[in-house]
Parts: sequence; C-alpha cells; structure tokens
Amino acid sequence: MLERYEKKEAKKMRERLVIPAEDGNGLDARLSEHFGRAPYFIIVDLEEGNILNVQVVPNESEHFGGFSRPSDSILQFRPNAVITFGMGPRALSILQKEKITVLKANASTVREVIEAYGQDGLEELTEGCHAHHR
Repeated sequence: MLERYEKKEAKKMRERLVIPAEDGNGLDARLSEHFGRAPYFIIVDLEEGNILNVQVVPNESEHFGGFSRPSDSILQFRPNAVITFGMGPRALSILQKEKITVLKANASTVREVIEAYGQDGLEELTEGCHAHHR
C-alpha cells in the first residue's frame, strides 16, 4: 500500500537519502529493481534541497558475500529515507523500526528520483512485497 508522503520542514535541514542502484554512476546510476540485490547504494546528502555530496557504496551484504542483511548494512549511514521500487517485508520493517522513511521510486535514475523527492512527488511505501519489485 502506498500513502502520500509529506516532508516536514525537510528542505530546511540536512537529509541523507539512500537509493539502491544497478551501477556506480552516482546521480546518473540506474535504480535497481530489487533493494536487497542492488550492487550499489547511492548515498545523497541534501541541505535545503541542494545536493551536498554523493557517495557510491558497494552492497557488501549477505547477497554479495557479506554477513549482514542489506537493510542492516545501510543503517550505518544513518539515512532519513530510502527510495526504492520495492523491498521485502523484513527489510521494510527493520527500516520502519529505525524511523527511516521508505519511499516508492517513480523514475529510472538517481537524479530523477532526487528531483521527484525535492518536489514531494514520491509516495511512502508501507507494505513489503515478496517477489521481484516494480
């Protein structure tokens, strides 16, 4: 289920977004279809709606030979929100318990979803899915 997400004074503060991606091309990276199996996470820091920093971080979770779950792996970056096409119920629950907003992606590149985020054009993801996403 999707609900309209409204940022509360978000553009006046610093924010950190995490976006799962298929490649490491920063803002031009293609979004991954599957949160947990995304080869990369793109971390975008915003202040007053402006991009301050973009990091490309390889996904080193259990799906890529590591030991942690993808949702646990990104907690270390302390994001305010994750933008994705979808994710499983366990990952969604972990992020929600940590008060991290999960938003439904509506575009194919990181740059496009950041623009949609800045225009309040994304909806909150409130239910996890059990299959491939999108």
